[in-house]
Amino acid sequence: MSDSAYKVETTSRLAQWRIDNLASCTYRKSDPFKIGKWNWHLSVEKNKMLFVKLYPEISNLTRENPPIASFIIRVVSSAGDRRSLAHPEITDKQLKSHDDFVWAIDVPLTGKFIIDVEFLDLKIVPSDGGEPCSIWAEGFTRKRSNATALASLGRMLTESIHTDIIINASDGSIGAHRAVLAARSPVFQSMFSHDLKEKELSTINIPDMSIDACQAFLRYIYGNIEHEEFLTHRLALLRAADKYDISDLKEACHDSLLEDIDTKNVLERLQNASLYQLPKLKSNCMRYLVKFGKIFDIRDEFSAFLQCADRELIAEVFNEVLGAWKGF
Repeated sequence: MSDSAYKVETTSRLAQWRIDNLASCTYRKSDPFKIGKWNWHLSVEKNKMLFVKLYPEISNLTRENPPIASFIIRVVSSAGDRRSLAHPEITDKQLKSHDDFVWAIDVPLTGKFIIDVEFLDLKIVPSDGGEPCSIWAEGFTRKRSNATALASLGRMLTESIHTDIIINASDGSIGAHRAVLAARSPVFQSMFSHDLKEKELSTINIPDMSIDACQAFLRYIYGNIEHEEFLTHRLALLRAADKYDISDLKEACHDSLLEDIDTKNVLERLQNASLYQLPKLKSNCMRYLVKFGKIFDIRDEFSAFLQCADRELIAEVFNEVLGAWKGF
């Protein structure tokens, strides 16, 4: 049997294991695959019923900090009409061993099928105790917070301390500081260094941005944005980062958009990946749609996408589809 029979394909928070054939009574365990901090395994055992297990690989990390997982798991027949069986959503279940999650399926499955696991969240208990916290929420906060200086910058913005320029959004205005904006963005620096209207009038007009998104943009620049606020305004922040050449914000948006691709947002993210030249996001969206077969789950949305998307992007999608058909 080839090595590919044990390989689990992953992207973002999604894992898929393709099973070409199971004998009448057999057992198979996947190679380890990485999601979050842990290596994972899937296993299948076919006897009178089919048993599917998901569990983390045993390690010091698993023993000291076992994952508390929320996920959706499905078994999809890849033949015919892609029949799908779904387990009820698992929420906040601690997984330590191969017996902590067992799905017994009494519906007979023949031929090729796919085990599809979509991780909704992974939590750990902090080392100092307390409530479990998501591993996907902690990175942004930890990397972009530096106590006293950032708190002071934040106060300058929220308390309008010596502001010297007004930013007019589509539905409101907010005061800011030229020096901070210029230090963070070469576009703002150019505005204030040359005889442009922004220098003369002490205002910047951003009519394509709401006041809430603009406040989130400034809070990122000043270093005091909250994680939930960042998630809410990711696409508006991506547009602003591209427009004002703030590379770290663009990278943060890119990394975040990679983390939770699903059927509801994949087409919008694919378009934005193409528009703002985000190759990794584009590649992951393509893989999610084509290699992982999610294009079949959003036929209507995909038809609407074809009516308005850029021609070059549509051509790339179809090339990916043709490539997948040749290799299946």
